[in-house]
Formats: sequence, C-alpha cells, structure tokens
Amino acid sequence: MSAAPTGFQSAMKRLAPGAPARPSVSLVARLLSYLALIAAAMAILIPFVWMVVSSLKRTNDVFTVPIQWIPNPVQWSNYEDIFAKAEMVTWIQNTLILSAVVAFLQVLTGSLAAYGFSKGRFPGRRVLFLAYVGTIAVPWQAYMIPQFILFSQLHIANTLWSIIALQAFGAFGVFLMKTFYDTIPNELIEAARIDGLGEFGIYRHIMLPLSIPAIASLGLLMFVTTWNDYLGPLLYLRDPSIWTIQVGLQSFVGQYDTEYALIMTGAVLSVLPVAIIFALGQRYFIEGIATTGIKG
Repeated sequence: MSAAPTGFQSAMKRLAPGAPARPSVSLVARLLSYLALIAAAMAILIPFVWMVVSSLKRTNDVFTVPIQWIPNPVQWSNYEDIFAKAEMVTWIQNTLILSAVVAFLQVLTGSLAAYGFSKGRFPGRRVLFLAYVGTIAVPWQAYMIPQFILFSQLHIANTLWSIIALQAFGAFGVFLMKTFYDTIPNELIEAARIDGLGEFGIYRHIMLPLSIPAIASLGLLMFVTTWNDYLGPLLYLRDPSIWTIQVGLQSFVGQYDTEYALIMTGAVLSVLPVAIIFALGQRYFIEGIATTGIKG
C-alpha cells in the first residue's frame, strides 16, 4: 500500500513540466493597479517637486535644459528676498484669517442646516432641500454683479467682511453634512428626545461628536477653497493692505515678471500652509469622505 503523497510531492507535481505555475489574475491586476497609482502620483508630484527645487535656484538656472533637479548653488536667500520685496506676511495673515473664519462658519451653518434637513420633520423639507442644493448648479458669475452692488451699498465691499459674507454659507456644506447625518440612526435621536434632550442639545452632544470626520472634511475643503480663491478677493479687496496671497502674488508677478526663482518661491509659500494642514487632517478627511453617504 503506497503512502499518501506529502505536501512536498504535491508541490513538485504542480511545478512539473506541462503544468507551469502562473500568477493569479488578481495578483497581476493588483500589480498593474499599483503601477498605475505610482505613475499618477509621480505625474502629480513632479511639477510640485520642480517648483520647490526652482525656488532654491538662481533665476538663470530655472529653465535650464536638461532640468537641474539638485540646485547648485542652493539659493536660500530667495525666501529672504521675497519677504523683503513683497508684503508676504500681510498677505498670508489676511488669507489665514479669511480661510479659518470661513471654514468655521461653513461648518457651523452647514451642520446646523443639515441637522434640520436630516432629522427635522416639517412640511416641504425635501422640496426646500432640493431647491437649496440646486443652487450649486448656478455659477457665481451669474449673480456676481448684483451681489457686488449689494455689498457696495452695505459698505463692506472693500473689507474682509465681504469675503466672509460671500463664503460663510454654502449649499455644498449642507449637502455633505446631511449625507453624513442620514447615516446616524433615527432611533438614537428619538431616544434622546424621550429623555428630555432638546434639539440643540442633541446637535451639540450627539450629532457633533459623531460627525467629526465629516466636519474635518468640510472644514479642510472650505479652508483650501478660500485659500485658493482669486476672483472673489480680486473683485472685492481693492486696498493692498487687505489683499490675500493669491491677489498679492499676481501683483508680484506683474512687477517681477522676470524673477522666475522668486515667483516659484512665492508659489511654494502659497501652497505650503495648505499642504501642512492637509497632512495633519488627512486621516479625518479620508474617513469623512469614505463614510459619507454610507447607510447603516
């Protein structure tokens, strides 16, 4: 009676001639997906790396062919020169104030309105929500002129308050937060109401702690949107002392259009705060985007 084949013998039979080992289809697909992701990441990062490297070069070395990826010599003085030639501190300070205030107000107003639309029960709730969200499809340029006239009559057109009033409320934030609030069981809200907790108490003690990922996502998106906004500050902020970094850099480029290294330095300074904030809140941002819209 022959002994049962061992695991080694079975493996040798699978590797015998006529039965070559083939990688599984899933392994090949995963490898191809990784390669595609690496290629996409490189396509996104290479221009950013080139911008950072160019900010440390001399102006004549920025557009050399082939590209000089390691600056020689390294011009750290570019970062000193741009603060000496431009009002970078003022621009960054104004932009930080606007971005932080707008992000806070968007989270506050968006979460409050979303709680009413998601957990409130009143006639016309769905119609009102659809009408409000439908305003996302209306481009700002369609009502930009009458809005500017209104702000001018209110005497806030040349102040930071104009940008805050312009961006403190938005249908996108309401839509994002409502989508997340819909995933919270209604039984939890009803139990809190039976225990005597009011609507603001439910919002404060239940909804907000459970929606930290969504709040982080909305806050980060609004911060980046306000930081990168150019048309709004260009239209409303005419005084150079209240310019944002985007408007200030455009003025700087017009004045020093041949100082390519300094222009790259300014671009790096305009991107750096956003990159730092995203790196710090990346976990919450990804979690908020991944969980928004999931019923359960």
